[in-house]
Amino acid sequence: MRGVYFALVLACSLLRICVAQSGTLGLQDGFLSFNTSTFNVQLVKDSQTLYSLKTSSGSSPGFDFIPADVMAQRQSNGNYHLGDLTFRARVVGSSAWTSGDTSAQRRNLTPIAVSGATLAAANLSPTLPSGSLLNITRRWVLSDGDLELHFEVTNSQKQAVEIGSLGAPLEFNNIFTGRTAAQTNELCSLFDPYIGQDAGYVQVTPLLGTLPPLLVLPIAKSPLEGWRFLPESTSTSLGYQSQTFEGLYEWQFHTLAYAQNEWKNVTPWNAPSSATLQPGETRTYGLRFVLAPSIREIEDTLQSAGRPVAAGIPGYILPSDQSGKLFLSFSSPVESLSVSPAGALSWARNSDAQSSEWVGYTITGHTWGRSRLSVTYADGTVQTVHYYVIKPAAQAIADLGNFLTTDSWFDDPSDPFNRSPSVISYDREVNAVVRDDPRAWIPGLSDEAGAGSWLAASVKQFAQPNAAEVAKMEQFVNETLWSSVQNFDGSVKKAVYFYQPALVPNYDYPSSIFWGNWWSWNQADSYATDRAYDYVHVIAAYWSLYRVARNYPSLVKTHTWEWYLNQAVMTVARMTNGQVGYAGDGLMEETVIRYLLDDLHREGLTTNATLVESRMRARENVWAGERYPFGSEMAWDSTGQEGVFAWATYFNDTTTAINALNSILAYQPTVPHWGYNGNARRYWDNVYGGKLQRIERQIHHYGSGLNAIPLISQFRSTPTDFYLLRVGFAGLSGPLSNIDQGGFAAASFHSFADTLKWDGYSGDYGPNFVGHALEMGTYIVDHPDFGWQAFGGDVLATSPTVRVQTLDSLRRRVFIAPIGAWLSLDAGAFSEVAFDPVKKSVTLTIADAAPGVAGAAAAPNARLVVQNTASNGLGVLKATGSLKQDAGAWVIPFQSGIATVTLEL
Repeated sequence: MRGVYFALVLACSLLRICVAQSGTLGLQDGFLSFNTSTFNVQLVKDSQTLYSLKTSSGSSPGFDFIPADVMAQRQSNGNYHLGDLTFRARVVGSSAWTSGDTSAQRRNLTPIAVSGATLAAANLSPTLPSGSLLNITRRWVLSDGDLELHFEVTNSQKQAVEIGSLGAPLEFNNIFTGRTAAQTNELCSLFDPYIGQDAGYVQVTPLLGTLPPLLVLPIAKSPLEGWRFLPESTSTSLGYQSQTFEGLYEWQFHTLAYAQNEWKNVTPWNAPSSATLQPGETRTYGLRFVLAPSIREIEDTLQSAGRPVAAGIPGYILPSDQSGKLFLSFSSPVESLSVSPAGALSWARNSDAQSSEWVGYTITGHTWGRSRLSVTYADGTVQTVHYYVIKPAAQAIADLGNFLTTDSWFDDPSDPFNRSPSVISYDREVNAVVRDDPRAWIPGLSDEAGAGSWLAASVKQFAQPNAAEVAKMEQFVNETLWSSVQNFDGSVKKAVYFYQPALVPNYDYPSSIFWGNWWSWNQADSYATDRAYDYVHVIAAYWSLYRVARNYPSLVKTHTWEWYLNQAVMTVARMTNGQVGYAGDGLMEETVIRYLLDDLHREGLTTNATLVESRMRARENVWAGERYPFGSEMAWDSTGQEGVFAWATYFNDTTTAINALNSILAYQPTVPHWGYNGNARRYWDNVYGGKLQRIERQIHHYGSGLNAIPLISQFRSTPTDFYLLRVGFAGLSGPLSNIDQGGFAAASFHSFADTLKWDGYSGDYGPNFVGHALEMGTYIVDHPDFGWQAFGGDVLATSPTVRVQTLDSLRRRVFIAPIGAWLSLDAGAFSEVAFDPVKKSVTLTIADAAPGVAGAAAAPNARLVVQNTASNGLGVLKATGSLKQDAGAWVIPFQSGIATVTLEL
């Protein structure tokens, strides 16, 4: 489906007649070149904007963060470059803002004579509007060996002037247009902000994930108050704001003028500010460019640079029944904390920090939704940390399951497209199911954006079964999935909905919809079965109900667990028979097939296990011979890495697995902001699955949950790599923020500063929840800086045993990092864990259902699977007493709904 669209875009790009560049940037007149200890720097001589920023030493000499190789296609007015400046200002007492933008009408700048630490300087007046309220001089400076960019902003009027907006555009090489996979991965970077006021920064990470990242830091009082997408022409040869060129952003020092206008209907990330300059007064703003040794060492580099650092556990999406921990490190002591909205969070100092370098706080969430914690240091530095408070996690997914099987339940036997009964796409803005959309897959129960709702509803039963919900999902599988979405030969349709009025003359297609786009498929196109991605959703649904039938047998009425398992295997076989497109790519949520294979082995179903394993081995053998086996329907993507990692690790292909892992680290950051922390790069899916369709950095789209799978899996293999835990757990937590107070889950959050809201459509949320459900748990660690901590739970005591209350959404998994113990419940819910570090023994308290969650089905017995996932030589914990095992699980009887078991080496 999406491959068709990308092919059309590519064809249009190749055929597009490009307007000759006007050359206003001045490339023809050459460059100014400088060397620092870490960079070789080139400025365009006429504009003094940054042309090239190449690393000069270390592990990546010659890596250029700037798209110098395509600068000839970006030399027109309106193309932003690093060194440009935008502003809005007004004379104090007036209401209208006047604007300035150095990219709008370029003219050659006259250089200013320089000396000392200044490398180049020029007054920007020639490239600003005549009569500008501000006189601005730009300087490129070498300070303590680091490159800095300074803007000296002077009030040239006889009256006080208020600066309502001031922004520094950032241009880095995130341009994939016309590049091969190797060129994209080896030449390009992605950049993300920490919108944290004085503590803010931007990290620019090369896509390989192994090269040193660039950090853009503020100088003096140059806060990262806002983060604005920069509009440019979208009709140029590079395809600005497209799948191959997301676009550029600017660092905003002040934002009041935007908050009063374009952003007036939203609550911005930070409180909008302005600055008033008296006549003749000058204020300097600027940025500093620092290279970090590696992605994992970004925070160490920030500390070395004297910047405030915040580390949140388990992150910044905070269930209201869990205690979050926030650790701060800065040379100036904390003076005060405050929160907006008032009362949304409370805090108290704790003594968890293991050294004086950090100060710890325990954070409690009170008000659902976004909140901003402001930390003021004694020297006046202000840092903002952005939280999202949600319901107790187990209740949030209970709400999700209820919503999907009630509000999103579609039951219309007269529907001509055979969509009934089903869990169908939902539009939260009108509170109705999506019966019609020009993108056939959205109301058509297939693709990520059409299958997303029933996929989430199915996997929710694996995570937290509910009798009424299971009954509906059995009805959906028996009457709609099997025979309508999926044909009896195992093939899976791309959609069951189509636009072909002649075939359904009694159906009222809305006249308000334009049906002339390529994606308004006719029946033949919808009924095509050539997209492998669609098959995995079906496999996940069957596997989820197998798990329910196997472990909660009284809940299923229609089929046996064997039937569901066989259906999943049959779908794998059909998907990989050589007749389905994209089956050779890493597929979204295909880790579920690895779980399926593990279950086939556990059940002793050797024939089926051999079939699945052989098909997966054939795919992985191909990937093992490729450096960048992360292909998809798109020119660049963040969907294939999950599947590639799953099978590379299964077949002991360490090189390919680590390549996939490093690729993920390049586009999934950790920063003190709920929206960007663990948020894997996605920016085009709203075009295909959102209600608001545009190319835009998405917040917690399905990339978060899916790409967290390799990160958290690798952490369990290397349980001292706490960076993987922090990013991975943040990604797993992302899908919880999508669930609103009524249980509706949006596809993603819109990050553009004029929007900042959840999308109206449920869209392709389903894969996001799959990632969450497969790996979420309570992860217990002894951190070298922060001591005993629990990601997904609360530490109740640390001596003589470490006691942890499990509070994650599933209550099905616990990982005890010091001994590499991975404890999984096929049935039941963990309540408390007690770990004795000396004896290396574990005592578990297990309930038959998650406490306090109405409708959560009670397990007949606890079924516990115990593994050691780390290479630590300790062996596998074993249950004491006379418990029996079934399909690899210890069967533990309940007494009055509670069971206790002790595990020892």
